[in-house]
Amino acid sequence: MNKNLILCGFMGCGKSTVGRLLADRLGMTFLDLDSYLEREAAMSVSDIFASEGEDGFRRREHDACVTLGRREGLVLATGGGAVLRDDNVEALKQTGVLVWLSVSPLTVVARLKDDTSRPLLQREDKDEAIRALLEARAPLYTRAADLTVGADGNPDDTADAVIEALTANGLL
Repeated sequence: MNKNLILCGFMGCGKSTVGRLLADRLGMTFLDLDSYLEREAAMSVSDIFASEGEDGFRRREHDACVTLGRREGLVLATGGGAVLRDDNVEALKQTGVLVWLSVSPLTVVARLKDDTSRPLLQREDKDEAIRALLEARAPLYTRAADLTVGADGNPDDTADAVIEALTANGLL
């Protein structure tokens, strides 16, 4: 695959785990957008949020989408909110196919129950926040994605499903 394969979806849907599997299976380079941002900023995502707020983080995220959207041969795991901006989606689609890894709120709650690293979930009503954010973002993921793949199962099965969807749609 010459183009990039861009994984989008809610936090905890498996973008990074599935992305690594896909990169290995497709002979591509894996890149996690949040890790890229952390290297560029020399601080964690949580620290970026703390020092620059969500707006500062989203500006950095957009710049990275533009930069990485020019490259080829990547499996890119975006952050859960990368598709909140249409200009991010446009930049990523210049050389890529966007795949939404769709998960249920119950899956996200189970996967993130002990996670303390996600700034948007550092609150008492974490379960309700997950449901509300996922509900609000689902239409954005739907609009941004070229393909949607269910990701409630294990990562190997999800990676297989992504490859099957790409193949079935003539994208691989």
